[in-house]
Amino acid sequence: MVFYYTVYLYSIFPMKVNYIGSVSADHFTESFLPLFEESVPVGFPSPANDYLEAPIDLNKYLIKNQVATFLVRAVGDSMLGANIGNNAILIVDRSIKPSHGSIVIASIDNEFICKKLQLKPKIALLPENEKYDPIYIERGQNFEVLGVVIATINQFKWVSLH
Repeated sequence: MVFYYTVYLYSIFPMKVNYIGSVSADHFTESFLPLFEESVPVGFPSPANDYLEAPIDLNKYLIKNQVATFLVRAVGDSMLGANIGNNAILIVDRSIKPSHGSIVIASIDNEFICKKLQLKPKIALLPENEKYDPIYIERGQNFEVLGVVIATINQFKWVSLH
């Protein structure tokens, strides 16, 4: 059985998600990359270690439930505090029950958005950038959580030295 998830996304909100395409569990291919045994400190440098662990498949590492997972691209800067930058690819799992504080993809009146879910004292979608206001869910609004963001893929800008 093949499941396809197609997401057509548009928004007027500060952090929107754009259509990337269909994802099928049958189309995931194994892609093994080397993983160094030694961690890399982000503070002071330490001596290099040439030891490698076994290669890892990023699909297996990042995606726990393939049939319930889809990818979307985030656009905007309202989630910078959650390390979701402009053009980040979000890995979203529809099988995870959203909880207070989860980063989610939601639909409000058929507009799609990525925000932090607040369940109490009042349901709201919170930005992770102080430049933006929370979005409070009002009675009568069409609101649905489509999935929980479980990982992001951010690309850094490369600076040419030439």
